Amino acid sequence: MSLYLLPAFIFILLGLSAIKQIKVYDCFVDGSKEALKLMVTVFPYIAAISIAIELFRVSGLGHFLSGILAVPLSYVGIPSEIAELMMLVPVSGNGAIALLENVFKIYGADSYIGRCAAAVVGSSETIFYISAVYFSGTDVKKLRYAIPVALFSSFCGAIIACLLCRFI
Repeated sequence: MSLYLLPAFIFILLGLSAIKQIKVYDCFVDGSKEALKLMVTVFPYIAAISIAIELFRVSGLGHFLSGILAVPLSYVGIPSEIAELMMLVPVSGNGAIALLENVFKIYGADSYIGRCAAAVVGSSETIFYISAVYFSGTDVKKLRYAIPVALFSSFCGAIIACLLCRFI
């Protein structure tokens, strides 16, 4: 069924466009032009955040900070084994997936630590990347409380996710 869903959607879209006499190709070209303008605007922000993520990962700062935060995180119910993962999720989605794979290899996907790690990765977002993309397309230059509130919300979500994993 799902194999035919996308082609059916495309044919329905083209059929409705023909009925309403909309020039689909011209609309596609106009949308592509706008996308290129947006890409030129957003690219410096994405490049900056990508460099910062790589520096954070390669420098060993994430591993060092996770060692410091492991004990306080364990007091709020987050296993110390996923402290580095919690720090990496707001910064890099791909890095978090790689760490999640390592957690699964070491502890197993069905273990409490594996379930907590999966819940943290699945319920979080790459806050810095999303902020760079969304705020670069607006006139907002001072983020003020956006990133601290997003980080706090992500932390609270991780605590709740780990708490729920205890009962699952």
